[in-house]
Amino acid sequence: SSEVLEAIENVIQGVLQSLAQKKAPVLTVANRADWRNIEFKDSVGLQMIPGSTAKQIRSDCPQSARRFALMLKILSMIYKMVQSNTYATKRDIYYSDTLLFGSQSVVDQIINDISCMLKIPRRSLHVLSTTKGFVAGNLSYTEEDGTKVNCTCSATAVTVPSNVQGIKNLTSHAKFILIVEKDATFQRLLDDDFFNKVSPCIMITGRGIPDLNTRLLVRKLWDSFQIPIFTLMDADPHGVEIMCVYKYGSVSMSFEAHHLTVPSVKWLGLLPSDLKRLNICKDALIPFTKQDENKLASIQKRPYIACQPLWKKELEIMAASKLKAEIQVLTSVSSDYLSRVYLPNKLQFGGWL
Repeated sequence: SSEVLEAIENVIQGVLQSLAQKKAPVLTVANRADWRNIEFKDSVGLQMIPGSTAKQIRSDCPQSARRFALMLKILSMIYKMVQSNTYATKRDIYYSDTLLFGSQSVVDQIINDISCMLKIPRRSLHVLSTTKGFVAGNLSYTEEDGTKVNCTCSATAVTVPSNVQGIKNLTSHAKFILIVEKDATFQRLLDDDFFNKVSPCIMITGRGIPDLNTRLLVRKLWDSFQIPIFTLMDADPHGVEIMCVYKYGSVSMSFEAHHLTVPSVKWLGLLPSDLKRLNICKDALIPFTKQDENKLASIQKRPYIACQPLWKKELEIMAASKLKAEIQVLTSVSSDYLSRVYLPNKLQFGGWL
């Protein structure tokens, strides 16, 4: 915490020095959303390059003066929390003054900018994000406050902890981890008691694009157990994008890639080639929208697809057919086909990429 306080004090000192020299204070933040600042590294995923281009948030410019003020406001809130060893969610910060901040997304962006500017992970700033992910299966751990959590015996899923860094005593006999894109599929597998039937496993869902805590938990489980991690996604560009976030990270959080990405993640399904192999009826598939086409084209250009020839092939099948499918399409074969046939066969015979 002394490191965090010192980093914030240095920023404020810079502001005061500028004022003393009668200059307009400026905050400098790396340009997080620029692909030119990102490099792809096999072992890490997408990471920010040292000396990447930066943007200046000036106090004397009408376009950025408000943002400058909000950054100082949030820095002062973080400073107080670190000093008093208290925590707040991004939502708490927004609701502390909704008129001032205007929207939740403004708060979210500023906190990521501050984290990037200070080169300090968000958890160390005492800012927690509200968790939306779930975990179930063969796993137990102790939360930071000493609460013991057992995911094995619950028929319902456990919410991903809001302070993943703080959990300890992780124990599991799981043979693999299954990341499920959607809540509905996750609940279905839970109802079918999937994580006990095939072999002990841990199931996680970020319920769409995963939040930070879900990604941190996947990484923590990988570090703790070093067991295979498979993804079960819709056969559409959005599903592929989500899988890539778990595996290689995202551009906006590339400055934290080392804590968040798991490059060993495998694509288990639903593969575009599965649709043909399983004779899924064309009527059950959904035609691409213009947005799907653009998203797929942008994914195909990404640096990590070049080193994944099998993924590349699957994306080409998808692009050629201009059709997508949700995991639920497997119920057109039979209602429990996913948990009874599809997943067990894939896991047994190595049907992943």
